[in-house]
Amino acid sequence: MTDHERPLLPKGRRKTRLVAQKLKETGNVPGLIISSSAKRARQTAEILAEVFAYPGEKIVINKALYLASDDRMLEQLYGIDNMVDSVMIVAHNPGLTDLVNNFTKDYIANLPTSGVAKVVFDTDRWEDIDTAKHHLEFILTPKMLGDSG
Repeated sequence: MTDHERPLLPKGRRKTRLVAQKLKETGNVPGLIISSSAKRARQTAEILAEVFAYPGEKIVINKALYLASDDRMLEQLYGIDNMVDSVMIVAHNPGLTDLVNNFTKDYIANLPTSGVAKVVFDTDRWEDIDTAKHHLEFILTPKMLGDSG
């Protein structure tokens, strides 16, 4: 099987549900979910949507996110409708970690599988996020929630 068609493992499903539930409990539900076209990313996005009560048919599958660089991911954000106030990208490393590091002063070596980083931008226009004031609000990982394996 190709990497693109590799499914999400049961432990990945468990970790995703754990993190998604914490995000829901804390009111951190995105207005839009965009996923890589890889099978495991799509399955992750579907779990997130289920926990968030987000309509699964509204998940945007974006082939450009498969193994994308941070710059490529950033480009995908520029085209989001400005009526959308928040977005969750479900994609792959090292691109995701690099993207987070573009917007934080505190370098992170790796955003782990099922990990989430929330970056807040001081703008109402997605095309302006690269120049807008911003801050890393939090990083949430399964390990932080007691799942170490």
